[in-house]
Amino acid sequence: MSDSDFKVQLLLTGNEIMSGDTVDSNSAMIAQRLGELAIGVYRKVTVGDDVELLKKELTAMATDADLLIMNGGLGPTVDDLTAEILAAVAGVEIEEHPTAVAHLEAWCGKRNLELNAANRKQAMLPAGCTIVDNPIGSAVGFELTLGNCRVICTPGVPSELAAMLDGILDSLAQQLQRPVERNILRLQTFGLGESTAQQMISDALPQWPDEVDLGFRAGAPQMEIKLSIDSASALPTQQRCREQIDALFGDHIIGEGDTLLAQRVLELLQQRGQTLTTAESCTGGLIASMLTRIPGSSQGFHAGFVTYANDIKHALLGVDEEVLEQQGAVSEEVVLQMARGAMQRSNADYAVAVSGVAGPDGGSAEKPVGTVWLAWGSRDKLRTRCLCWPVERSLFQTMIAAAALDMIRRTLLGIDEEPRYFSQRRAR
Repeated sequence: MSDSDFKVQLLLTGNEIMSGDTVDSNSAMIAQRLGELAIGVYRKVTVGDDVELLKKELTAMATDADLLIMNGGLGPTVDDLTAEILAAVAGVEIEEHPTAVAHLEAWCGKRNLELNAANRKQAMLPAGCTIVDNPIGSAVGFELTLGNCRVICTPGVPSELAAMLDGILDSLAQQLQRPVERNILRLQTFGLGESTAQQMISDALPQWPDEVDLGFRAGAPQMEIKLSIDSASALPTQQRCREQIDALFGDHIIGEGDTLLAQRVLELLQQRGQTLTTAESCTGGLIASMLTRIPGSSQGFHAGFVTYANDIKHALLGVDEEVLEQQGAVSEEVVLQMARGAMQRSNADYAVAVSGVAGPDGGSAEKPVGTVWLAWGSRDKLRTRCLCWPVERSLFQTMIAAAALDMIRRTLLGIDEEPRYFSQRRAR
């Protein structure tokens, strides 16, 4: 069987996905990882917690797939039905699997928990199944063959699925009897839209090589550009494309792989032995949160101030009450004083300060919803800019927090050129 004939289907389960209470990110994760083996997903189906419907769908999909990954329904509650359904379709009994019991005992032991009956349900699996290790969760995965189809059952918790996929892909590569050759170079960017990036590449690089697949993954706040190849012989071409992308997008590229803005800022601070403080109003501590999500962030980030109300801006950061009254909280002088006050109180080398109108209410003709003042830099050199990002409140906060981090990144790298989004988002 050639790789192009190898059919993979996904069966996602759960009422919470059907209702929209949970957004399905797992199928995207699985598809992206399968892409490392140059394998695409042939078909995807989502079904609620309906036993008969799941049996029917599982039976039909297994007749037309070489690999079926069933995601969800491995937990301890009554609506976790995957083991029962697979056993029924395969015509085997459900039995307690000793490896799954040992896994549960170890998992509970590490957390000083009692292995109760509800948890023990996760060890009741189809007879004859093979365990798929779950390094972090309580429920093991398992697999069984239905006819000519290999069925692998995985948990619905995204972090657990992610932890299991390395082992699943290694096993699949062995099944296909070939090494993993697909190489995906992922570049993280900020301040570029998907359509803008595509148009820039199309205009500047019209003779894009066929052996390098160009892809984009838009997100908030970053956008990913992917350069994928299927053979080691295409590595030089991939590298040339990367150099061309570097020249085209320059300082909008944050880094490779999973690099985050906050991560890059902290790396630069740690390289210099310097620190950053934050003074936030409209972002409500999101900038500090982005920084502290990164392990080891305490080396570059010591203090952050969330000063939402005007009296708190004055009390904590020393913002002049007269300035607040005359110019308003969303003003250049206020963010400058917020940044200076934060550096003085934290003794940090750099600061970023933000104050804006997040909406949906509170705007005016002079300062419409989406208006924000940013200040960033050091004691010796603070810079400011007024932008307007008129989007939904939580997206506004995300993008402004990212823009603040991006300006610190640029400052630490000595980049004086303004980013593209300054002209696109300039306040009128």
